[in-house]
Amino acid sequence: MTLENAVDVFRIYLEVECNASPHTVRNYISDLQQFHDFVKTVRLSEDLLALESVSADLILSFLNALHGQGVGYRTLARKGSTLRSFLDYFQRLEILSDNVARQIRTPKERRPLPDVPPIDQVFALLNTDATKPLEVRDRAILELFYASGIRVSELVALDLRDVDLSGGTLRVMGKGQRERQVFFGHTARDTLQAYLAIRQPEDPVDSALFLNHRGRRLSTRGVQLLVKKHCQQTGLPPSTSPHTFRHAFATHLLDNGADLRSIQELLGHQQLSTTQQYTQVSMAHLFEVYDGAHPRARRRRQPEEDL
Repeated sequence: MTLENAVDVFRIYLEVECNASPHTVRNYISDLQQFHDFVKTVRLSEDLLALESVSADLILSFLNALHGQGVGYRTLARKGSTLRSFLDYFQRLEILSDNVARQIRTPKERRPLPDVPPIDQVFALLNTDATKPLEVRDRAILELFYASGIRVSELVALDLRDVDLSGGTLRVMGKGQRERQVFFGHTARDTLQAYLAIRQPEDPVDSALFLNHRGRRLSTRGVQLLVKKHCQQTGLPPSTSPHTFRHAFATHLLDNGADLRSIQELLGHQQLSTTQQYTQVSMAHLFEVYDGAHPRARRRRQPEEDL
């Protein structure tokens, strides 16, 4: 099988068997086509363009060439992961006896810690007055972000039937079409009730929970803009985004005693390692508390500063 044909077969596998999103398919195939183009430049013989001729040295040469072009470690790691998944598939089909991509370990770039606003800043944003209809809607959105930790894509996909006000739960469709149940407290419930009381009548075509000013489903971009507007009005950093509330949700839960496994379930993470980034945030907060409170801390203010 040629490498080019193998990429086409893998595309069908992603679309049909994995039911992957168009975005995911596009990213996988783009990486594989880039690898195929590289192979064509270094191997002139048609026999060397076969799937079975792919070697660990060839993959390493591909990644080194990208690194020489200034491609970052995170992107290199993703492309290495793509090739591992690609060759794994053909190993399962017994077309390949070994996955040579697994012989290569791409260096991992340290993921920066999420920027999490302190609780008082979040409360200052959520406690702003809301009198106009769009303000009431925005208040409900902001409260729901912080109360549930859902992604912006999950929020805009919510329908009226996904909300259980009496039980304080949402039915959310997350990444990979995985459904989960998340919770929200009485404050978010009150803001949702206030919004539903002034929400336009349900459109039989579009039963979205959150509507824009034209009565249609609110878009991801629309939510991002309204979050930015309210953050500017209350003095939060310009970098604050809908995802900031997801970080704040997880970090504040952890700071107040929630266990990591529970937070993993609430966030809809498949891997616990993804959730563990929040332990680093909380540890950084603990260091700040320690340095400010312990009499012998390294960054303790010196006595002469009091003079």
